[in-house]
Amino acid sequence: MAKFEQLACQMRKQLQEGIWQPGDKLPSLREKSIHSGMSLMTVLRAYQLLESQGLLISRPQSGYYAAPQLAAPPLDSASAVNVQARVELTEDVDVNAFIFDVLQASKSPSVVPFGSAFPDPHLFPQRQLTRSLASVARRMQPRNALDNLPPGNEQLRKHIAQRYALQGIAVSPDEIVITAGAMESLNLSLQALTVPGDYVAIESPAFYGALQAIERFKLKAIAIATDPQHGIDLDALHQALNDYPIKACWLMTNFHNPLGCTLSWENKQRLVAMLEKYGVGLVEDDVYGELYSGLQRPLPAKALDGKGLILHCSSFSKNLMTGFRIGWVAAGQHARNIQRLQLMSTLSASAPMQLAIAEYLATSSYDSHLRHLRKTLEQRKNAAIQSLQSYLPYDVTIYPSRGSYFLWLELPPGLSSTTLYWQALEKGISIAPGKMFTTGDKYDRHFRLNVSYEWDERCEQSVKALAALIQQQIKAMHSMKI
Repeated sequence: MAKFEQLACQMRKQLQEGIWQPGDKLPSLREKSIHSGMSLMTVLRAYQLLESQGLLISRPQSGYYAAPQLAAPPLDSASAVNVQARVELTEDVDVNAFIFDVLQASKSPSVVPFGSAFPDPHLFPQRQLTRSLASVARRMQPRNALDNLPPGNEQLRKHIAQRYALQGIAVSPDEIVITAGAMESLNLSLQALTVPGDYVAIESPAFYGALQAIERFKLKAIAIATDPQHGIDLDALHQALNDYPIKACWLMTNFHNPLGCTLSWENKQRLVAMLEKYGVGLVEDDVYGELYSGLQRPLPAKALDGKGLILHCSSFSKNLMTGFRIGWVAAGQHARNIQRLQLMSTLSASAPMQLAIAEYLATSSYDSHLRHLRKTLEQRKNAAIQSLQSYLPYDVTIYPSRGSYFLWLELPPGLSSTTLYWQALEKGISIAPGKMFTTGDKYDRHFRLNVSYEWDERCEQSVKALAALIQQQIKAMHSMKI
């Protein structure tokens, strides 16, 4: 075992024994180096390892802190069940009606929007973007509408390509297609890789947009078990690729929705090697990539794409302005096909919105906004976790993540998040029950919470109300057993 791994083991044990409580600041790298007698680089690698395992969080210009209380690590999946049990074939997908009901309920101003898919709109630089939109509207010429047809505004595509370059990813502006939000980029990518009746590998649980797309395009889903701490089960995916004629995968390698997990770099490498072996395309959903905690954005699988198999999809909706509905796909060799599909459906993304975002990105405001946004989301998530830990029954598991603005929770055996959803809605609280993210009842004990909103007394009282409803379910279950 390397020195940094030995140090990480020692510190992990200290964290588990409560020497550092959630939120406590750990010794600085220099202090730890002096006390341990190890080099600064060894200490840094140990801290980074613990951060990748969710035990520490790093804060820019502040240091490392003990992470909020983590869920107990799951049993090793390879020893718990066989690979085949972690692959689920779903011929027919039908989830739209329930998803529509949940999302509609979250829109009401009278409802606490824990079930919402969108971040707090007050976090966005609306005034600056409105100024940009007004400015481009005054200068727009009739020709601009044609100039912003697929693949989209040239200046905007150059800005996006430059942001890829900052991550060390070579993407030409010609490979980028601007879309009307991330959902269009994801749907067009899936269409480019499949025809009706094809098999598509997805995560289980999955972002409900993937389920809706599979239903709409009459595809067959192969659902691969996905863990809230480690991500998709790559052994099970390999088995599925071997057993079925899978034409595409739709995966979230960073900050999975709803689980919050991020694939390790080693697993991303393994994933890409697997896709290359079978010649299967990947629709990579990376809409939360900019909303990371810590010092560095995790690279997407696209960074490893040597054969043009990965269509990397993202948008500005989750980090800049939801209502502008501007996304993109770095489509590589599929770019022209996606442009053709877009012209046959929505025609193009809004020309004024493309121009306004291109103008905004030309300033230094975007990165400044992102730094503030990430810091605020992390603070709000930590406040939410502390509140949930204070009021929820001890056997409700909270799975924290190192990015985005969601938390994934697991109820004790025998309880139902669907029941909790309806009960909470009667009290003016929305949640996103596990039923939204699967085609069956497999995740009926789970639910997702949006914690991007300012954590105020209303949120605190809502958590108390959820805790009381969960206690009612527990009592009802025990009374039935007596």
